[in-house]
Amino acid sequence: MDDAPAPDPGVSIGQAAERTGLSVHALRFYEREGLLASPVRRDAGSRRSYSEADLEWLELCVKLRSSGMPIAAVRRYTELVRGGAGNEAERLTIMREHQERLTAQIAALTGCLELVSFKVRLYEGSLETGAADPVWTPAAG
Repeated sequence: MDDAPAPDPGVSIGQAAERTGLSVHALRFYEREGLLASPVRRDAGSRRSYSEADLEWLELCVKLRSSGMPIAAVRRYTELVRGGAGNEAERLTIMREHQERLTAQIAALTGCLELVSFKVRLYEGSLETGAADPVWTPAAG
């Protein structure tokens, strides 16, 4: 009895698009831009076949891009991962820099959310009491 895992049959580009939330065009773009950790396999008909590992990597790329990491930084990170062990310090630098940018963005958004929440409470109170606009009442002229 063979206990070896079954080979990953892969999924088509359409299925990969559906699973990752990327368009087929975006998947091809990611591949062209060198953002995939390993080359995408091709099936007997020369159609792309994405493995589970490819899909997991794409999920990482989607999160990095949607959080604002520039394509050049994703590409560099990908190159380092492809390079294997020995470059972890540079990978860490890339991730720390992105973490710092995200932390600053979150702080800025938190400030924005606090202001919007204040305005919501102000207008809710105004509507509950039937009071005039509490902020922008035009001057009598």
